Order: sequence, then structure tokens, then C-alpha cells
Amino acid sequence: MPPSRLPLSAVLITRNAARQLPDCLASLDFCDDIVVVDSASEDGTGALARQLGARVIETNWRGFGPQKQFAVEQALHDWVLCIDADERVSATLHDAILAALIAPAQPAYRFARCNRFMGRYLRHGEGYPDWSLRLFDRRRARWSDDAVHERVLTDATVGTLGGDLLHESAESIESYLAKQNRYSTLAAETAISRGKRAHVGHLLLSPTLRFIKFYVFRLGFVDGLPGLVHILIGCGASFAKYAKMLTMQSEHS
Repeated sequence: MPPSRLPLSAVLITRNAARQLPDCLASLDFCDDIVVVDSASEDGTGALARQLGARVIETNWRGFGPQKQFAVEQALHDWVLCIDADERVSATLHDAILAALIAPAQPAYRFARCNRFMGRYLRHGEGYPDWSLRLFDRRRARWSDDAVHERVLTDATVGTLGGDLLHESAESIESYLAKQNRYSTLAAETAISRGKRAHVGHLLLSPTLRFIKFYVFRLGFVDGLPGLVHILIGCGASFAKYAKMLTMQSEHS
């Protein structure tokens, strides 16, 4: 018999994720509870999740951070694994999670997220290791209230697990660009609401420094054309965020 471990809940937020959901839930078969919080899906996501054994809660959209925190609060167990429908737990990460839950040394753990982009897993640059804090005791950590670029907040020491969380995004370049456009708008609105100000220097410095950091020093060029396209879109999103902030500032001046 394997050593006893603490029970674990997996939590997901979804919208029109029926295509990705089966493989995601299959990689979570070691979890003791799976809760899917769905918002206005039109492709049968909720029904499919129930068919695959998950508990489904349908609710209005709150923004990424608040929605994920709501999902965490619906879990049956205090230890939660937060995952998106287009992600899968690799075999190595699966074993690392189970081992950690036998006697957790920390109340929160991060692990590498490996992003698939243009048909290739990115192993350098901005796409890897993409450290993600997704496994934690909800009594010691919680999701931030950010509408986008949400993160887990904790005052505890964060441990690191081996193995990758595989991000199996099959987005087209068109849909990826559209998502980045939405995210840059949300990021700009959030920054303005918190009293932050943008200046012209941000338009030049932010994309340039981002490119140098991830494409040069973090070896993004090793990932070939996908690595180049990935960082250029990221730099464009950074430029767009500050351009939108400047526009918002001028409209309210």
C-alpha cells in the first residue's frame, strides 16, 4: 500500500472548454475531488464535466482572480491544485505532487509550466520554466483579486516540485493575438484603477527590455521561429498595455 497522504481537490474555471476538458481531467485522476466552475459555456462544458465525474458549479464571471478564488472555496479539501482546461499534469509532476502530500514541508508549491506554441514546446525564454504556484493549502494562500495576470498570494515559504505542467494550447495565432489584446486592456484598466501612470518611455523601454531579457539572456532564440514569434507578441502586448494607459490618461485629463 502507498503511504497515506493528505486529500487533494483539483479546481478549474472554464468557459467553452469541452474540447480540452477530457485530457485535462484524465490527468487529474489521482485527485480526490474535482470541481469545475463554469461561466456561460455554450459548448456543453458543464454536462461533459459531470459525465467525466467532476462537480460542476455554474456562476457568473468575476474576473480571473476572483473566479479562481471562488473555485478554491468550493473545494472539499484544504489542499488544492489549480489547473486550466488546456493544461495537463505530466507523469513526473503527478508523482511529485503525491510525494509532497505525504508530509508537506511547505504550505504552497510551484512547478514549471511548459507552453506549447506553434506546435512546439518552448523550453527557453518567456515560455519556460514559467514558474506557476498552483498547489497550496487554502488556509495559507489565496488568489489575488486581479482581473487578469492573477497570482497566488501567501506569506509562507514556497516549495518547488519537479515535473512540468503541460500547457497544451492549440490556439491559432489569430486567437492568441485576440487574447493578448483583451489581456492588455484589462491590465491597463487595472493599472489605472490603482493610480499608476504611464509615460512615453514605457512604450520604448518595456518591449525592448522584455525582448533582451527573454530572447537573449533567457535563450529564447534556441526555440527557433516559435520562440521568436512568442516573444514578439509578448513585447507587442507590453507596448499595447502602455499605449492604452496613455490613451486612458488623456481621456481623463
